[in-house]
Amino acid sequence: MSNIFNTLYRQAPAALLGAGLAIAMLPGASLAAGGGGSDDAATTPTCPKGKVYEKKSKKCVDKTTSNVPDEDRTEYAYTLAKAGRYQEALDMLDTLKDPNTKEALNYRGYATRKLGRTDEGISWYKKSVALDPKYAKVREYLGEAYVIKGQIDLAKEQLTTIKSICGTSCEEYRDLHEAIEKPSKI
Repeated sequence: MSNIFNTLYRQAPAALLGAGLAIAMLPGASLAAGGGGSDDAATTPTCPKGKVYEKKSKKCVDKTTSNVPDEDRTEYAYTLAKAGRYQEALDMLDTLKDPNTKEALNYRGYATRKLGRTDEGISWYKKSVALDPKYAKVREYLGEAYVIKGQIDLAKEQLTTIKSICGTSCEEYRDLHEAIEKPSKI
């Protein structure tokens, strides 16, 4: 009898891992980013240039289509930026009816920073922070911009702020902490 329990005990971690992987692969399963950021960028499909992904129809439509809401356009701009299509991301953000949301300003900062325009990116990040000082994702990206500029003290201030927002286990804290420790990873 004890052999059965020993066998089950040894196999349980592998069975749990397998079950977790199976659940993660189910349709509709996704992981959300902490701090109000959208990491749907990892799961949103990219479309050909001049198109935008419309969540409602689940297909690519012409970016000039007026029935695609700003939220979809903003999220899609982030998807483009995460795919390295920074100028297209900025072009998509230019189609927003309301370009002054914390997310749109943050993603504009991200795309401009990734294009090498770090100071411009910082200015967009600061506008996002002004709208929502507790938006952890913008604090992470602002901190990374400071790391790029060699302003580690300012990056650490952002890290402290993120810690007060979501603790040390949230993705934003971990990512900025790693950027401060290993700037070459940015």
